Amino acid sequence: MDGGPLMEGHDNRPAVEDGRAPPGFRTRSSRGSTGPEHDPGSEPGLRSGVMDLHGKSVVVTGAAGGIGRALARRFHAAGADLTVTDFQPAVIDVAGELNAIRPASATGVVADISTREGNERVIAAADTSFGGVDLFFANAGIGGGSDLDTHDSEWRRAFAVNIEAHVHAAQILVPRWVERGSGYFCSTASAAGLLTQIGSWPYSVTQHAAVGVAEWLSVTYGSRGVRVSCLCPMGVNTAMLGDGGVPNLAGDVVRSAGPVLEPEVVAEIVLAGIAEEQFLLAPHPEVLTFWRRKTEDYDRWLAGMRRLQDRVGG
Repeated sequence: MDGGPLMEGHDNRPAVEDGRAPPGFRTRSSRGSTGPEHDPGSEPGLRSGVMDLHGKSVVVTGAAGGIGRALARRFHAAGADLTVTDFQPAVIDVAGELNAIRPASATGVVADISTREGNERVIAAADTSFGGVDLFFANAGIGGGSDLDTHDSEWRRAFAVNIEAHVHAAQILVPRWVERGSGYFCSTASAAGLLTQIGSWPYSVTQHAAVGVAEWLSVTYGSRGVRVSCLCPMGVNTAMLGDGGVPNLAGDVVRSAGPVLEPEVVAEIVLAGIAEEQFLLAPHPEVLTFWRRKTEDYDRWLAGMRRLQDRVGG
């Protein structure tokens, strides 16, 4: 799902087995060990204006289903080479599907991206198969938890998957991108990261932090060639929203707040936003309306959210 006023974007937590491109895959030696040759349009302090994914090496986490799989398919259709990863072995099938369309264009890695080691393995697979990483999409995420009774283990898992995974990837990739003058970091957070999520305290907190990670990276490295986008959808028709990935109350609130979009629709919007190098990718226009109301009168917004909480939470 993704967060509602309040959550999705995510496909679960990505353990470790490589499903690499079939024999004969190309290694783009022209890119060197860290990515494609330098693009003059990506000189520090400048924006190229349009990000073309054709021929680029892209990593998508949480890609076994939902938004992640839809992103991988859409980026691949745009001409990118994909390294897809998830904790679910089904991600290998996603890579196989892409390779059936365009041979030697995808690598699948079963990995736990909540750890630094997991991120290192995924990035190493992209380096080996495609000569580097041009765009990293930290899409994997989890719901879960509820209120003050949420167990410490749920908090730790939420922080590891929803925040620390982003930090690990950025720590590995941003220095090499700064050195060469270009790179793109994308993350899936949630409307909950701009607003809040009634019914899921850990999700609300970690999605705010995920937006903060992306925002800080953009401010700190945006003038040095590193572009950043943050996806903040509300309801999306994925396993997280549909089969208990989030508490019932949270899911009900999300469904009532606006339309539930299909992952393919979200992926199309994301591709268009990346092409224009937009920071905030908000597939649900109402999220921006809610967000403006929040920033214009915080106390009034809080009062309205308390009324919603009382109404739906009993």
